[in-house]
Amino acid sequence: QVQLVESGGGSVQAGGSLRLSCVPSGYIVTRSCMGWFRQAPGKEREGVAHIRPDGYTTYAETVKGRFTISKDIAKNILYLQMNSLQPEDTAMYYCAADRFDSRNYCPRAVTSYYWGQGTQVTVAS
Repeated sequence: QVQLVESGGGSVQAGGSLRLSCVPSGYIVTRSCMGWFRQAPGKEREGVAHIRPDGYTTYAETVKGRFTISKDIAKNILYLQMNSLQPEDTAMYYCAADRFDSRNYCPRAVTSYYWGQGTQVTVAS
């Protein structure tokens, strides 16, 4: 049974920073693509950042230059460093892990992933 447990969310002022962590069980961070999605009230879940087993990263245009996805292989933890946070970043953030082993790309479809329970990020102006 794969479980993904997020932490690190909270409430910050605009311009602040947060570091989200995802601790998986039953899943190694080098197994396949992993990523972060977010969902704001009334909006669809959207991809924020992804990282392949080889370390290649992709980002939504709205977060490029502000967010950094990384993984600590030794600790088996996935991170999302979030800097220069803005009110529009307010959302529930979800850790995601590709269900397909060793895929050489990061899928966009939400059905392709295992999911964590989410951690709330709230940014006040």
